[in-house]
Amino acid sequence: MEHLFFSSWASIARTLIVGAAAYAGLILLLRVSGKRTLTKMNAFDLIVTVALGSTLATVLLTKSVPLADGLVAFGLLIFLQFAITWLSVRVKAVGQLVKSEPTLLVYQGQFLQAAMQAERVTEAEILAGLREKGLGSVAEAAAVVLETGGELSILKDSASGPHSVLRDVRGRPDTTVADWNSEKQ
Repeated sequence: MEHLFFSSWASIARTLIVGAAAYAGLILLLRVSGKRTLTKMNAFDLIVTVALGSTLATVLLTKSVPLADGLVAFGLLIFLQFAITWLSVRVKAVGQLVKSEPTLLVYQGQFLQAAMQAERVTEAEILAGLREKGLGSVAEAAAVVLETGGELSILKDSASGPHSVLRDVRGRPDTTVADWNSEKQ
């Protein structure tokens, strides 16, 4: 009970010194690893971000974990993140394993109920997204896509052809809404 609020000045000094050094080391490693290391792309990236935060907290507050061990752990996590993203760009199977596909939830003003159910998205969430973009009705939406990071993208104008922004979206826009809903059931 005596160490509940204060153990020693040495403990405070260690936290300050190791904390500053660990933070500086983490920032340096993140800068070296590139912009993609902590992008908000998918669940895999979130896991790495949480692991980095947990490692930083452990290095800061656990006296039995030396700074060098923490920096090696940071380096390992960042290297693994870099390796997986590098592989996912070059090997299609790795990319499919790590990343989810964007999913079409509304097409040509109609809700795609099967897709919404599969992705656990409600009409109310889509309507809120439409309001954020200034749309007054679902009929004004050419498409609503649930992106890989969980955010909704809302397209006001329909896009078609080989250069359509919907070409990589699950739920092909070249099929009818009825076809797509029956395909998912």
